[in-house]
Amino acid sequence: MTSRAIRIIPATLAIGALLAAPLTAFAVTQPSLAQAAVAQAALAERTAVRGSLVSAVEVAKLKAADLDAAATDAGFVGTPKSRYDVTVYRLIYRTIDPNGRPTTASGIVVLPDGRHGALTVAEYLHGTTATKAYAASVDPESTDRLITALFAGTGLAAIAPDYLGLGLGPGKHPYIDTNTETSASIDLLLAARTFTARHGVALKRDVLVTGFSQGGRATLGVGRALTRGEAGSFRLGEIRGVAGPYDLLDVELPAVFTGEVEPHVATMYLAYFTTAWDRTVGLYNNPREAFRPPYADTVEGLLDGTHTEGEIVAGLPDTPAKLFTNQFLAKLKHPTAHFRQALQDADQICHNWTTPAPIHFYTGTKDTDVVPTNAPACATTLRATVTTHSMGPVNHFGTAHTAYPQILRTWTP
Repeated sequence: MTSRAIRIIPATLAIGALLAAPLTAFAVTQPSLAQAAVAQAALAERTAVRGSLVSAVEVAKLKAADLDAAATDAGFVGTPKSRYDVTVYRLIYRTIDPNGRPTTASGIVVLPDGRHGALTVAEYLHGTTATKAYAASVDPESTDRLITALFAGTGLAAIAPDYLGLGLGPGKHPYIDTNTETSASIDLLLAARTFTARHGVALKRDVLVTGFSQGGRATLGVGRALTRGEAGSFRLGEIRGVAGPYDLLDVELPAVFTGEVEPHVATMYLAYFTTAWDRTVGLYNNPREAFRPPYADTVEGLLDGTHTEGEIVAGLPDTPAKLFTNQFLAKLKHPTAHFRQALQDADQICHNWTTPAPIHFYTGTKDTDVVPTNAPACATTLRATVTTHSMGPVNHFGTAHTAYPQILRTWTP
């Protein structure tokens, strides 16, 4: 994969080639993702109990020294030394789709070897990925898997959902859908409680929530649900969001058209966002209303979760103006009617709840994927104690590289 391809899919830490780490200890033989997803969807129809565990399988073991070496090779400079070897498990669990119907999703639980009793849980929420096979539960080189394992290496019980439609989840991923990002994350937490009890581990009540990019935004939805008691006895411990697009309507979308977001990056984001939101919100009647030829005939299929990053990059132009019709570009620049209302509803994660738990945002001044002004815009409307940490003159991924060693040190038990 070329360096340009890496930058086009900027909001994922699930790309082995992006932050290549020698995670050969994570390698396992995988079944056909399509076959597994169909099988899990069939299981979901048998019962609709959210958060119930369908299956669990060990997928990797990693020594503490190997974990530290992987963190260094991946660029997480200053990461604290791991205190424990860890074991990674893939869970399949029951949750709901955007229409509230029963489905399944996959995710990982990583436990520190030799630790029993009550452990604090850290939930990591990943950034944008458009490829099912890059999810942490199935990709042995996933940097999302690495970050989650690093939390476990400190002595925490660490979990990471793939979200809907990624990993072994059936169907397409409903990208930037707060409701299902939240439900998939909460339901994994419930499934993890059942699973860890079998290993002599109880999960403490307070949950530490962190995420990068798309996952940074998702931390607020998960935190809101925990605060409102939507995860049983679990409650919010704190939030640490890294480079999240918290304010879509007033900050991130306008930044696309002022040039603050790099055009080739904006093209991929908007293509993914538009095709996903057409399924959940309804943005066009026919792809030709939104996309120019020849992309109108190919873009929806290109972003169905089965294509690699290289294929996605090769199938898209380098600017939004080349991808979208003039009429649809105007709609993106100046949202109206139900589209504007959907954006306002999505941005309520910064408005309509309060929490006594601390919230921390991490930004980089050279981030041209998710502009750093997202954080203060959200902080001013959140009814909570919010601290924004600038990581200095670093880009999108540089923000994660500098933030996560700090978060790991802060959360080490």
